[in-house]
Amino acid sequence: MIELLITVVAFVIAISVLVVVHELGHYSVARLSGVEVLRFSVGFGKPLWTRRIGKDRTEWVIAAVPLGGYVKMLDEHEGEVPKAELPRAFSRQSLWKRAAIVLAGPFANFLFAILAYTAVNIVGLEGLRPVVGTVAQNSLGQKAGFRAGDEWLSIDGQPVQSWDERRLYLYEKALDRATVRFTVRDRDRLMQERLLDLSSLTAAEVGAGLLERQLGLAPAIPELIPVIGTVEDGSPAARAGLRKGDRVTSIDGRPVRVWSDLVEIVSARPNEPLRIAIERDGRTETLQLTTQAVERGGRKFGRIGAGVEIPPLPPESKVLVRYPPLTALTEGAETTWRMSVLTLKMLWKMLRLEVSTQTISGPLTIAQYAGASVQIGFDRFLLFLAVVSVGLGVLNLLPVPVLDGGHLLFYAVEGIKGSPLSERAMHWGQQVGIALLIALMALAFYNDFMRLLH
Repeated sequence: MIELLITVVAFVIAISVLVVVHELGHYSVARLSGVEVLRFSVGFGKPLWTRRIGKDRTEWVIAAVPLGGYVKMLDEHEGEVPKAELPRAFSRQSLWKRAAIVLAGPFANFLFAILAYTAVNIVGLEGLRPVVGTVAQNSLGQKAGFRAGDEWLSIDGQPVQSWDERRLYLYEKALDRATVRFTVRDRDRLMQERLLDLSSLTAAEVGAGLLERQLGLAPAIPELIPVIGTVEDGSPAARAGLRKGDRVTSIDGRPVRVWSDLVEIVSARPNEPLRIAIERDGRTETLQLTTQAVERGGRKFGRIGAGVEIPPLPPESKVLVRYPPLTALTEGAETTWRMSVLTLKMLWKMLRLEVSTQTISGPLTIAQYAGASVQIGFDRFLLFLAVVSVGLGVLNLLPVPVLDGGHLLFYAVEGIKGSPLSERAMHWGQQVGIALLIALMALAFYNDFMRLLH
């Protein structure tokens, strides 16, 4: 119950912060342009709190449904405007001023992401040392010549300090099916180069597990002992009586030395009974359960709904990645740019049916990530906000009517033809835009529910 409360609160805070950032962009440039702002609302629906502030008596509102927000400006298209106020109406502003006001919202999202990344880069982010622990047989990593003990020094000339530092760069290169040059220090302390050919990867294989699953490279961390850390409610593990702290010693007579042994055995046995020997409170017990089958990539795997207990990492496995302020800002801007480009590339490949639409996430998934990140630490929550802020910025710039990018598209047409689009054309464009957004939200909610069910 407490975890659910944390998730809900973290989600509301995350959405509220990002909405305020986006709408402040519109509001600030509107005020600088001399446009009168009537209302600044965080959320939709019934107002829970209102205040009128400033010379224009702008109404500031916190509403009941915290899933968005808006800035309402004086505009002839939304009602009658007194003659004396016409010069301050949005509709009476020059084309470049209207475009600047619209563009300011997504720009604020990108600026927030840059500042968030910069702050984390200055304070420092703890990560794993970039040392290879294992290389999977017949993997792309093995074909590139990687060996256990290789320490990454740079990727295509960019210095590497932690295992995850250049992951975004690798995603981008994987989508381009490029070859990446790693400079490493091997176990003998000799400098070596490894050329990693990514041309065989498909766009669908580019994701969070790229390094470990598709490239076959795992970091050098102590092997996890097979102690149960979490048990999902209603799972095969829960029904069999597995508890947090149980140490699995064997499955069907096969010894289980490390957690990967357990994963290997369970994964290979979908919908099959297992006899699990455990140590609990100094006693040995045997439990019976039947694995659950899950499908990934057209293949079925077994799962029991239990997670490993993660012990603290030894100091020699960790590194603190920190930059001086100017470098931190440069890195923050570069990360924001790469994240934006990567998002656009994935959207394009999704339209070409190269990437599954199942990768689209809705509010439920975002809420789960918000709750998980805030429990890890403020730095991770700030990084989560940065990622979502970039996504909002990119989404709002898409040329879909009712989004900021749709308005910019209308203004581009107006600039070319020398006059605004007709009311009828804009009305039909907005109807199409609303239909597209409803379809997108329906797909996102569907994906969320399917993830929860599985």
